[in-house]
Amino acid sequence: MSSIIKVDTIKDIASTDIIKKSGTSITVGTASDTTTVAGNAVRSNAIQAADGANIISQSGTTITLGASGDTITLAGGASQTGFGRTGTVDWNTTPKTATFTAVSGDGFFCNTSGSAFTCNLPAGTAGAIVSLADYAATWQTNNLTVSPNGTDKIGSANANVTLSTEGQSVTLIFVDSTQGWINTMDSTSNVRGQVNYSIDFLVIGGGGGGGAIGNGGNNAKGGGGGGAGGFRTSTQTMLEGVAITVDIGGGGAGGIDASGSPAGEGASGVASIISATGLTTISSAGGGRGGTESRPGTAGGSGGGGGGQNDGSGIAYPGGAGDTPSTTPSQGNAGGAGADNNTSAGGGGGGAGQAGGAAPNTNNGGPGGNGTANSITGSSVTRAGGGGGGGDNPGSGGSGGSGGGGNGGTAGDGQAATANTGGGGGAGGGNATGIDGANGADGVIILSMPDANYSGTTTGSPTVATGVSGKTVLTFTGDGSYTT
Repeated sequence: MSSIIKVDTIKDIASTDIIKKSGTSITVGTASDTTTVAGNAVRSNAIQAADGANIISQSGTTITLGASGDTITLAGGASQTGFGRTGTVDWNTTPKTATFTAVSGDGFFCNTSGSAFTCNLPAGTAGAIVSLADYAATWQTNNLTVSPNGTDKIGSANANVTLSTEGQSVTLIFVDSTQGWINTMDSTSNVRGQVNYSIDFLVIGGGGGGGAIGNGGNNAKGGGGGGAGGFRTSTQTMLEGVAITVDIGGGGAGGIDASGSPAGEGASGVASIISATGLTTISSAGGGRGGTESRPGTAGGSGGGGGGQNDGSGIAYPGGAGDTPSTTPSQGNAGGAGADNNTSAGGGGGGAGQAGGAAPNTNNGGPGGNGTANSITGSSVTRAGGGGGGGDNPGSGGSGGSGGGGNGGTAGDGQAATANTGGGGGAGGGNATGIDGANGADGVIILSMPDANYSGTTTGSPTVATGVSGKTVLTFTGDGSYTT
């Protein structure tokens, strides 16, 4: 027969509780006591905190540390084994800007915008891991060199590795002494937001050449002035890193008396064009050439003036049409007609802002049409004036339009247009042989953008002006490019 002693409390000789039961709770010892378990073994499926939440719990063969929402911290100076890494690193968010030694388990953002430098890898142990990322997308310019420790290898070779791809990131894991560090995660995609900004454009085509007095006969009269190159402006938003191609249109040659086909006529100007991916192409047509005796002017950005009538027809030979091809807004104006009687003076070439003047039947050549003013360079400048028509003795040649148009000749050759204005050349005037028209001016393309966005990347040697009311202005007088 067994014996049973039933009590709620067991005390020591000092009347201090050793074991006490209260309701369903059993307390062993007091707050100041040390309780020793024989055999140093405590068996329980759960150890709980004072709030009743599990600290450690076991269910079958699964042991859980902490409860949902808890943070488990390894004490300072302590280390863990057996858990391993998950193939990721803890990223150090202070970018490296100079040579440093990496620590296994960490990732580093490497900023080479100032200069190239080296990452020295730690001594290799199996499972060591290091990640590196291009912080400023500048590794293609200033490389990052990765150097192994001692005799360690990178991809089976005891040699440095150069990272030179823009926006690259790599993850290196040390495997063994044969292969050393192996790159397991190489990203060459540059996942970055692109800045866009507005650029103002002015595009002017080459001016047309002025007409000579005629086809070589002594009774030839005034030629028509050359038309100005097309004049177009635009403001467009561009992404960074886009190359804008700049093609400058040349001015047309002036007509040579009794030379060419038809004799006495020169050449129209050539279009100026800007183009790029994501940019609406802007093409400003070349100016039309001026007509020679009894011939009309040619259409263009602005049309060339008509030559003076010298065939007894009584026809006022017209100037060429402007705004050809048509644009919105219009890129130019028509040339003026030549005289229709025996005064035989030539009409003026059209300008960007005004049509060329018709010869007034007073032996004087028609004036070239005025150009258009624009302040893209920070001050108002007028460009793309038409060339003046040639006069018939004893009259005088027509004046060139404001904005670079050349004056028409008075018993002599026409005057060349002002360089890189897209102005039309002046026509020859008089009734002697060997009187020629003058060349039109080459075109020009001008870009303006905020100083803060100017990349500094150009070809073709444009003139660069910074601080123009907070903007950088690029003036191209020859072919080239600008990369945003």
